Amino acid sequence: MGNCILRPLAAGKGWRVTEEVCGAGPYDKPFEEKHSRFSVSAVLSGSFLYHSDRGRALMCPGSLLVGNEGAAFCCSHEHTCGDRCVAFYLDDWWVEELAGDLPGVKSTHVAAVRIPPAQSLSPLISAVQTLVDCGAAETAEELAFRMAAAALTFSSVKLVQGTVSPMDEKKIAAAIRNAEQEIAAPLSLAHLSSTVGMSRYHFLRTFRRATGQSPWQYLLSRRLALAARHLSTGKFSVLDAAVASGFTDLSEFTRRFRLHFGVTPGSYDRLRSSNRGIDLPRN
Repeated sequence: MGNCILRPLAAGKGWRVTEEVCGAGPYDKPFEEKHSRFSVSAVLSGSFLYHSDRGRALMCPGSLLVGNEGAAFCCSHEHTCGDRCVAFYLDDWWVEELAGDLPGVKSTHVAAVRIPPAQSLSPLISAVQTLVDCGAAETAEELAFRMAAAALTFSSVKLVQGTVSPMDEKKIAAAIRNAEQEIAAPLSLAHLSSTVGMSRYHFLRTFRRATGQSPWQYLLSRRLALAARHLSTGKFSVLDAAVASGFTDLSEFTRRFRLHFGVTPGSYDRLRSSNRGIDLPRN
C-alpha cells in the first residue's frame, strides 16, 4: 500500500467508505494482500490488473471490484500508471442481513472477480463520484447498501469472462485510456481499434472478453456517468452536459438518461439541488 493514498469518506456500524488513489506503475512490483472485510470498490479512473484465486481481471473505469473477507489478492499496473477507486468495506453480519432481503441471492461469497461497467450501474457510479466530489457523508450508508446489493445480485448471474493474451490486454488497456481522454469525441469502432493496431473484429471480440462489455456499451455507460457528474455540479445546462459527454442528439441523450437514471436530465439536476446528487430515483 506504499503507493496508495487513503482518504476516509464516511463510516458507521458495520461499514466504512474510503477513497483510494494508487500511484503505482509498470515498474512497481506487486505484492500480495488480503481483504480484511467484504468489500466492493468502484473504479473511477485509471486501470489495473487484479489477481486472485478467482482469476485475473482488467479493472477499468465504471467497473466494480468485489473482494471476499480473508481472500488473498494482488494488483498490478503492467499497462498504465495509477488508478482511483472508492472502496466500501462491510462486516459479515451486515452483508448477511442484506443478502437475506435480496431475492435470488443464496450466498454472501461472491465468485465474480469483476462486475463490468454496465449501463445499469451508471446511477451507482455517478452516486459514488458525487460522494467524493460533494462529501455528502450522510448519504453514504444508503450507498453502501446499493453497492453491496449490486455485488451480491450480479454475482448470481453468469457474467462474460474470457481469456486474453497479455499483449491484447495491453492494447485494450491503451484503448480504454484513449477513450477516457477523448470521451466527448465521436469514437467509432474503426478509430478505437486502429489506435491500438487491431482489426475491428478482433478488437470487438477482445474488448468484450477483457472488460465484460462491448466498446459501445462501455462508452455509453461512461458517457452517462459523466453527464450525471456534469449535471451534479449545477454548472451545466442539460444541453451542455450532453455535448460535453459526447452526445450529439439531445432527444437521444434524454431518452437514454431517463432509461438508466429513472429521471430526465432536467429532473436529475433539480433533485441534485435538494438531495446533493446521491439519493436519486433508480430503475
